[in-house]
Amino acid sequence: MSASTTPGPAAGAAPGLGGRTALVTGAAGGIGRACALRLAAAGATVLAVDRDEEGLAGLAGLAALAARAERAPGLPGSVRTRTLDLTDVDAAERAAAGVDILVNNAGLQLVRPIEDFPPEVFSRMLTVMLEAPFRLMRGALPHMYAQGWGRIVNISSVHGLRASAYKSAYVAAKHGLEGLSKVAALEGAAHGVTSNCVNPGYVRTPLVERQIADQAAAHGIPPERVVSEIMLADSAVKRLVEPEEVAEAVAYLCGPHASFITGASLAMDGGWTAH
Repeated sequence: MSASTTPGPAAGAAPGLGGRTALVTGAAGGIGRACALRLAAAGATVLAVDRDEEGLAGLAGLAALAARAERAPGLPGSVRTRTLDLTDVDAAERAAAGVDILVNNAGLQLVRPIEDFPPEVFSRMLTVMLEAPFRLMRGALPHMYAQGWGRIVNISSVHGLRASAYKSAYVAAKHGLEGLSKVAALEGAAHGVTSNCVNPGYVRTPLVERQIADQAAAHGIPPERVVSEIMLADSAVKRLVEPEEVAEAVAYLCGPHASFITGASLAMDGGWTAH
């Protein structure tokens, strides 16, 4: 593992995160990067982990630039980066020890019919998106329980609430994460620990961009028709979600004003699940 530390940005800080430590997985880009920066802006000391060292270096650079441009004395926290492959679940559990806030965000996607889905990819996806969050919770909860405060936010998906064809591993992992989150909510309530899911629709991230070609092949349509006809077909709001919008929801759930919200799944799906 390699690590670096940079000051975090300061902007629109949510109250109550000063002095808190947070771990964000899949933080090299997309939703994870936005969450790491937002929590640092709210005053938290953030450990941002990913297997993508180049992406983590970019995150560190963004945090440093934001800090120089907007720093408010005594307000922002910091971003520390560490390379970590979540398929090493023992290392993941160790990394979570002592954190106050855990954001389970890391994910991957493959779009294939079940009969063509590689079993080894199915296993790896469930390891990263379900077993690793369990092990991260297992590592984080003793400290949270001891201090009587903790926040677990699981970046689920509309696919944690609804299924889509050709996404057996992703849908299975997200449905499992929903159940795990609720169990953590029930067990953690007496200890001042909340556990919730955030369920965005399609977010403007590299993961979604990589899906377009896969979806085009699976459905037999040109890539330019995938977003409008497949991805947003069931969404009343016809646009992609921005990573910063998801990060705002995460910051809210981590704040002291959200202490009575637990075991919930916050849909950010543009009305997809309203049907």
